[in-house]
Amino acid sequence: MATTTDTADTVVAEDGVRRRDFIEIAAVATAGVGGIFTLIPLISQMSMSKDVLADSTTELDISALEPGQSIKAIFRKQPVFVRNLTQAEIDAANAVDVDDLRDAESLADRTLEGHENILVVMGVCTHLGCVPLGAAQGEIKGEFGGYFCPCHGSHYDTAARIRKGPAPTNLEVPEYTFTSDTTIVIG
Repeated sequence: MATTTDTADTVVAEDGVRRRDFIEIAAVATAGVGGIFTLIPLISQMSMSKDVLADSTTELDISALEPGQSIKAIFRKQPVFVRNLTQAEIDAANAVDVDDLRDAESLADRTLEGHENILVVMGVCTHLGCVPLGAAQGEIKGEFGGYFCPCHGSHYDTAARIRKGPAPTNLEVPEYTFTSDTTIVIG
């Protein structure tokens, strides 16, 4: 049974809950649900689109890559070179005194343990972004048998380390892993 208090517009139930409390709770709940429906599209539009996710990794099958051969691929809309180094190329890279290099890195620093013969580098010169030659059969490899940038004359050795020219650093080694002995995932 409901009783009235001093003011005519306030009605108190026997358990102490007013009608106004119910209206306030319903309004807050409606505003909360409306807020959630407003935030979901705003938050979801901040996530990466499908084309960006597709470019985030590149999977390569290197089973047909013989020693001395290279393949070119695309990773994040930039060229990437994967080379199966010959023993002579590995020996030539290891024979260089790392302290004499402009950007001091050994071949072991640039390859993964257990796969020292597979060199993966971005095919972008670190000087002004040209694509170096040397990845394809018959291309000029420069004075050190690796890569040669035709734009401004940077020469890279068999470990893709800068040896001569204006490039300030070695060709970049992207993040990559071997998912099997013949499959690389870059990115």
